[in-house]
Amino acid sequence: MLTSDQIGAIAAAHGFGPVQSEPLNEIDGAAHVMRHEKSGARLLFLENEDENKAFSITFKTPPADNTGVFHILEHSVLCGSDKFPVKEPFVNLLKTSMQTFLNALTFPDKTMYPVASTNDQDLLNLMDVYMDAVLHPMIYGKRAIFEQEGWHFELDEAEGDAPEALRYNGVVFNEMKGALADPDSVLYHAVNAALFPGTCYEFESGGHPRAIPQLTYEGYLDTHARHYRLDNSYIVLYGDLDLDRVLGFLDERYLSAADCAPRTDDAPNEIGIAAPHVTLDVEIPMDTAPENATVGVGYVIGEARDFERVLAADVLMDALMGGNESPIKRAVLDAGLGGDATAYLLDSQAQPVAMFQLKGAKPGVARAFMELIESEARRLAEEGIPRDLLEASLSQMAFDLRERDRGMADGVPLAMNALAGWLYGDDMATTYLRYEDALAHMRAGLDGRYFEDILASLLPENGHKALVDVVPQETGGETEEAAELAAKLASMSNEDKERVREDVAELRRLQEEPDSPEALATLPQLHVSDIGAARPDTQAQRFEGAPLACLHYDMPTRHIDYLRLYIDIDHLAWDDLPYVTILSMLLCRLDTAQHTAADLDTYARSHLGNLRFAANVYAPDGAPDDLSLKMVVSASALSEELEYLANIPREIWETTRFDDAGKIRDVLVQRRIAMEQAFMNEGHTRAISRMTSYFFKSCVLREQMSGVDFYLFLKDLIEHFDERFDDFKARLEDVRARVFSGERVTASFVGSHEDCSRFWKLAGTLGFAAEGSACVLGADSATEDVERSRIAIPEPQAKDEAFVVPGDVVYVAKGADVSDLGAFDGAWSVASNALSFDYLWNEVRVKGGAYGVGFRRVAAGLARYYSFRDPAVDPTIKRFDAAGKWLAAFEPDIDEMEGYIVSTVATHDAPVKPKTAALRQDGAYFTGKPTDWREKTREQILAATPETLRGFAPTLDAVAKNGHVCVFGSKELIVAAKSVDLEVTELF
Repeated sequence: MLTSDQIGAIAAAHGFGPVQSEPLNEIDGAAHVMRHEKSGARLLFLENEDENKAFSITFKTPPADNTGVFHILEHSVLCGSDKFPVKEPFVNLLKTSMQTFLNALTFPDKTMYPVASTNDQDLLNLMDVYMDAVLHPMIYGKRAIFEQEGWHFELDEAEGDAPEALRYNGVVFNEMKGALADPDSVLYHAVNAALFPGTCYEFESGGHPRAIPQLTYEGYLDTHARHYRLDNSYIVLYGDLDLDRVLGFLDERYLSAADCAPRTDDAPNEIGIAAPHVTLDVEIPMDTAPENATVGVGYVIGEARDFERVLAADVLMDALMGGNESPIKRAVLDAGLGGDATAYLLDSQAQPVAMFQLKGAKPGVARAFMELIESEARRLAEEGIPRDLLEASLSQMAFDLRERDRGMADGVPLAMNALAGWLYGDDMATTYLRYEDALAHMRAGLDGRYFEDILASLLPENGHKALVDVVPQETGGETEEAAELAAKLASMSNEDKERVREDVAELRRLQEEPDSPEALATLPQLHVSDIGAARPDTQAQRFEGAPLACLHYDMPTRHIDYLRLYIDIDHLAWDDLPYVTILSMLLCRLDTAQHTAADLDTYARSHLGNLRFAANVYAPDGAPDDLSLKMVVSASALSEELEYLANIPREIWETTRFDDAGKIRDVLVQRRIAMEQAFMNEGHTRAISRMTSYFFKSCVLREQMSGVDFYLFLKDLIEHFDERFDDFKARLEDVRARVFSGERVTASFVGSHEDCSRFWKLAGTLGFAAEGSACVLGADSATEDVERSRIAIPEPQAKDEAFVVPGDVVYVAKGADVSDLGAFDGAWSVASNALSFDYLWNEVRVKGGAYGVGFRRVAAGLARYYSFRDPAVDPTIKRFDAAGKWLAAFEPDIDEMEGYIVSTVATHDAPVKPKTAALRQDGAYFTGKPTDWREKTREQILAATPETLRGFAPTLDAVAKNGHVCVFGSKELIVAAKSVDLEVTELF
């Protein structure tokens, strides 16, 4: 760690003005804020010892309309720049760098370009490409980028009974058609628009499909020139990096460079601040299923500067709406207004909002929903909020902040947090990073009316709020877009149509034209020699003296302990399995013998970081039908709360009561709603899962427990709930008894040796038979004492299916069992990256207009493709089927091949949190992998050659010939598919 004087001297040497330095305990380091004197660029250095270093540059980009110009620019600037004149430098970096995070993100008022890497030179390379991309993009001389990423016309020729048709295409256009098929997204935008008229939040920053075609190329360029400028930028550096080298690089290459001056003197758009007002009559018709009806009411908290108030609002919403037994949520559920109710913060904006949402809303309940929220809030403010509720929420917040597990390189979310304040005031660079003082002040406020006063002003007394009702309406006729396109086509002359054909042909030519060797040579290149030594996971050790078999991982966890119990449930029957899932859903949410559901919720959240019950399937690689099914109990707690880690889970699984029909129905309906939203928004993962069940028994089982089959079971159960409740309750009791009978149990503990020892002294056998399973560490350890599953699983049925869900796009998956064509080799990971980021990216995303696409061949034997938010089925399947031909001709040069290997190894080696590393090792143990399996896979990756990859082409040809297809999405697009005979089911 550098001293503040050293930081100041380094900054001054590279053109930065006075540095404001302060210790920042929240990141185990310090923060240094500075500004580049010549360019005006702001910079925040978050200094600590994290080797996973990060950089981001963010621009303030408030939209002035719904054309999505900033979203299109986010995509476009990563399509080549002056210094790196290749078509897709972003994709090249995915293929060749050691990045641990690489993306670009459009927010309602800013656009962020973050990267992370554990390699110093790689981070500089990533910074170089990103800085040149945002400041010197090729968009000014290459209109095709605008057409590809934004929108363009395409003309479908008449064929058979199908008439000639005009349509829009473009990556962002298709992405937003998918995004705005989600009622949550529609509601979010509508609430912000109602709350903040006359500001940037009135508009959809991602773009609305009805407005995107109104964006002109000239307006797009002007918007970039006015906003992508250094005096409108915010740079965040993070981690254990060489500050002198990094600041010197930024100053010399970009910040002081003459060609980085602003392109125009015209000012950027303003964010705007809306005056308080009340809007209660917004109704948004949406062409979607009736089940998607939703209501939202948003309350403006204040301004971004009011950090502690925002944090306190977060605590209040968690305490009052965070679980089914939270007071306001329970009142809403008991009132029967809808299927589920949630609350969350919209806090990365100038005026943060507390948002309350009713999902599966009944008709005409919007006003009643708002009034119920406010009346309950008024009552609680007057009578007092139970202190145990507030203490539980404060404990959860403190746990989450200590754990610091954000699912990505830490420097990226920390940069996002910093911008939540910094964007709205130059003196607020660290405001949203400092939480310890605010937490202490809030805890002190428990002795007075601190939270009651905030609650009263936030809800019942708030004069700045909006109520929005999203009302499903099935149009059943021609859409507005279709009518617009039909009118446009009717007005076009033959010359106009030919111009469209020529424009598309030219776009296709540019998309298909390979980058020149000279252009590719400009990209920074890492080599295999730059890869560091392997970083093996910490291996589990048998914990001697534990009453149950225990895998122990002694890793630094910031004094948090993680427990997982793996309980074998192979003895269950096939028709028990949906009840296992429902049992997992209900545990923690009902009364126990010792606590009411409300008290249990508060008790558990006060003392545990998390607690979850879920069944999981474990199958050895190469033998996916030789499976084992386990109930997994996952829990965590601060080291000082270890006794609760030993006691609370057992109380729940042993003494939960299943006699409250109303609360059980609530949970079932909430899961149904969540699954329906996942079908619409994560259709690619659902399609992959369903398609995999055509080949493997393990995946047939997963479908029975969590896929489409379970959804249909759940939907039928809800429809007949009252008449079946007594039998249902008895079945749950029976399944619970057999699940937790404890014939074989293995524990996994992540934490210090001292804590592990202390845990077992507190927990004893947890009610299970001592030494219930084998725990012999080493190759094939878990298979030595595990019998083949006794569950009678139906044989997989090969088919081609489609599931209709509301929306204007599709998610397409195609795959096959290729295990008989050769064992899995780590080189397949290299091939997967080459296919995903070269062939499929160009064919399905760039040319086809899908928002995402990918391929993987996994160790279990499946080879599969998927597309995400795709405008068509047939072209995508055709492109999937041609992948083998492409791979057979794959002849990369030495640098390109090394790039694929480097990026694949980097993904393999990416740092993970201790609990994630332990979970990975647990999975290896239960599937019989040798302890050095990751090292062997890494060696195979490093040994990959172009010849190796070309040798995989016949496998892809087999997928094309013998594979099966699953599609989720638009009925219109599914019906239009002719290349495969799909068995169609409407899910909603």
